[in-house]
Amino acid sequence: MTHLRVPIQQGFSLIELMITISILGILLAIAVPSFTDAVLGSKLRSYANNFLSSTYLARGEAIKRNSVVNLCASSNGTSCTGDWEQGWIVLTGTTVIQRQSALSSGMKMTESGGVSSINFQPTGVGVTPATLTVCRATPSVGGQERVISISATGRASVAKTTTGSCP
Repeated sequence: MTHLRVPIQQGFSLIELMITISILGILLAIAVPSFTDAVLGSKLRSYANNFLSSTYLARGEAIKRNSVVNLCASSNGTSCTGDWEQGWIVLTGTTVIQRQSALSSGMKMTESGGVSSINFQPTGVGVTPATLTVCRATPSVGGQERVISISATGRASVAKTTTGSCP
């Protein structure tokens, strides 16, 4: 009696391997743009929330100290000079309360009316109204932005937009 041996298959065939690699490539092509948008959204949210916390700090300090507190663009971290993307400071008189360093390369922060200084009054109201936009300018304009609005009453808010036009 002869026994027929059935060959035991081990490993993958070349066709199975190519199909698996093709499916992996398709999944990566779908996932990478979504991941890039998620990273951009996270950066924009972080910068907008940092600015928002600076406005809350400035308003609170103005009320607490019963004096005018200034939130302004600062390129050197000690005086009100430069553009918003170079950083900002919260100060009262000549005392710097908080410093924010410059935005990362390629990110942009602009104020639509050209305001480079926002003054918070001791009452918490009568603030210089401003609208700032945080966006990615390079290497390509991002598909989303964050718009920070500060009303004359000192209330600050952030809104997400998808206009994709970094001013």
